[in-house]
Amino acid sequence: MKNHLYHKLTGLFLFLLINITSLHAQISGCTDIKANNYNAAATINDGSCTFGGANVSPVSSKNLAAGLVETSGLIHWNQLIWTHNDNRDNRLYALDTSTAVVQNTYTIPSSNLDWEDIAQDENYVYIGDFGNNGNGNRTNLHILRAEKTSLLSGTPLLDTLYFSYSNQSNFNPAGANNTDFDCEALIVSQDSIYLFTKQWVSEKSAVYVLPKTPGTHIAQLRTTLSV
Repeated sequence: MKNHLYHKLTGLFLFLLINITSLHAQISGCTDIKANNYNAAATINDGSCTFGGANVSPVSSKNLAAGLVETSGLIHWNQLIWTHNDNRDNRLYALDTSTAVVQNTYTIPSSNLDWEDIAQDENYVYIGDFGNNGNGNRTNLHILRAEKTSLLSGTPLLDTLYFSYSNQSNFNPAGANNTDFDCEALIVSQDSIYLFTKQWVSEKSAVYVLPKTPGTHIAQLRTTLSV
């Protein structure tokens, strides 16, 4: 009995010792080797990394058609570049990849209140109508999902993913560019959609996740990026 108790206490002591040592071994700092303030001893990136400036020159550039006044998203599909205007215009534009000339337009049977981005998977094109910088109080945030084959035929089969943010409870008008709930981009993965917000107040970006199936969802806050 005493032997058994001794071994249990010894095991517990070693467990606590290992964990305490592990906590003390963790050092916060900049872990990016390309940063100005890279800390080789740091084990946890605390978001403090700073970087020098850089000059980037385009290999080539093309002027877009006059109708494309504010493109918000791009995908490459069916040997073309697809884009859309930011608001009011409910068409998708398919552009030649080398000339940027519009090859075709496809009307989406839905309004464009504030389309901010476009993404795709094997079977669908996803259009994010989730711009929310006007007052930060939209209650009709949604993502349109168009079936690809039907879209090319000119009669797109459309369904909708409605969502709200898991951590937004205040829907009082906040005024222009005065909210942390303004989504600007989305990524489609195997079974989920990831949303990236522009936090006008906190000056960061929150990442939310929701299923990529039609219906009404709560977009769950996954993390916040210090960008």
